[in-house]
Amino acid sequence: MSKGAVPVIIPAYEPDEKLIKLVSELVEEKVEPIVVVDDGSGFAEYGRIFDEARKLGAVVLRNAVNMGKGRALKHAFNHCLNEYENLVGVVTADSDGQHSVKDIKKCREVLTDNCDALVLGVRDFDGAGIPARSVFGNKTTSRVMRIFLGLKISDTQTGLRGIGAHFMRYLLTEKGERFEFEMNMLIATKERDIRIIEVPIDTIYLEENRSSHFNPLRDSLRIYAVFFEFLLSSTSSSLLDMLLFGVFCALFTRMHISVGYIMLATVFARVISATYNFLINYEVVFKGKKERSKAAVSYFALAVVIMLISGFAVTVGHSFFFMIPEICIKVPVDCLLFLLSFYVQREFVYA
Repeated sequence: MSKGAVPVIIPAYEPDEKLIKLVSELVEEKVEPIVVVDDGSGFAEYGRIFDEARKLGAVVLRNAVNMGKGRALKHAFNHCLNEYENLVGVVTADSDGQHSVKDIKKCREVLTDNCDALVLGVRDFDGAGIPARSVFGNKTTSRVMRIFLGLKISDTQTGLRGIGAHFMRYLLTEKGERFEFEMNMLIATKERDIRIIEVPIDTIYLEENRSSHFNPLRDSLRIYAVFFEFLLSSTSSSLLDMLLFGVFCALFTRMHISVGYIMLATVFARVISATYNFLINYEVVFKGKKERSKAAVSYFALAVVIMLISGFAVTVGHSFFFMIPEICIKVPVDCLLFLLSFYVQREFVYA
């Protein structure tokens, strides 16, 4: 078992008495050190609460204005990395009473034994009495992450997390200043090959979670924005491919090329659109995590296979439904191939 400091970080924006209660219980159970971040709550209205936390023994960091949960966590990460030479990692907890001291201790113990992993305190959303917005938000995001990234996570929005010191250093430069930072943290585990350990915790919602500053519409849009670049790259290249396919079909028809013109148009269109798609994926979506030459070979091998399947399927389809324009057959074929291509790219090309 590793020995060293594992501070508990509590980011707080306009907290109430529940923050004082949590800090008091942590001190009583000797779960220290405690780092509280006042994320621009306003000294006049909330200074008393943070002063109480400080008197109980917590270190209080303060942002002059509200900068978001992501920035508050980074502020605390930087403090802990500089302050504790024997830092194992940190455990983050919310200030609204959703996380019990028992569960904080549980995640802390798991992190101490697995400092190279990301520990998540996960709730059970199948029980009674859970706000509908929380059930919908978590289950939807979990499904999206499984489809798009291959990450199987039960509770994507949990604020109770154990984060090792090495991963903390990386996260200081991760994008995201608000709630989307926690989603980016999960995605980074895939990019950096970091294990995720799920620890079951109590599902606690006080007053229908009214004290939460998570806005289901606004902040979900911020969270799902991390997926838009995947979709934008594939969609734009598909549209380019469709456009070029139509242009080449019309061109070859005018040139009186009647045999094999669909396959020929598919090849010309796919070579151009695939080159565009690879460059966008490498430079923007996956940010060159794999050596360019190796990624290029894998990508274009996949593109050739997908291209041949597409050309063959559209040709066969058009022979049966010759009254339907080729482009109308190509759309559903390529939609199915898109799903196959995405899976292979995610798991193998840019693994």
